[in-house]
Amino acid sequence: MSEQKDLEYAILGGGCFWCVEAIYQLVDGVESIVSGYAGGHDPAPNYKSICTGLTGHAEVIRVGFDPNKISYKNILEIFWEAHDPTTRNKQGNDEGPQYRSIILYENQTQKEIAEASRSDAGPKFASPIVTEIVALEKFFPAENYHQNYFRLNPAQPYCHYVIRPKIEKFLKKKTH
Repeated sequence: MSEQKDLEYAILGGGCFWCVEAIYQLVDGVESIVSGYAGGHDPAPNYKSICTGLTGHAEVIRVGFDPNKISYKNILEIFWEAHDPTTRNKQGNDEGPQYRSIILYENQTQKEIAEASRSDAGPKFASPIVTEIVALEKFFPAENYHQNYFRLNPAQPYCHYVIRPKIEKFLKKKTH
């Protein structure tokens, strides 16, 4: 595993953070994933406040990756496959602004790569992409019970009926 100082980070929201986290756990070069909240105005978000849809924050993951193994551009290519970026404030049955599609960039280079990636991904979808691309102000880690959720709770109904099919779809695309 890489030294933490060698990692770069991507902050991504594609609906429920459990779903997106489970996909990125399968990606070579991804060294760490932290589920959390970002993109809003509440200075101390938590799961209960996020669920109201009033904090402005989205459920996101902070992906720590080794740029010698996978690029930020490749991280974003997976992002477009891991969720539906054409539905505003909704992924499956999860609805509300906390489930919006969002990329939070840390610097100008990430912003430019994200905007180019969104443009490149657009033709792959029947509807327009609604993903926000905004500057990261602050990332707030979610409560411990949200971390590594799918791996720790595979028999939980949400994991079985929602996350597992997304993983299977991702793996099927990855092998073709």
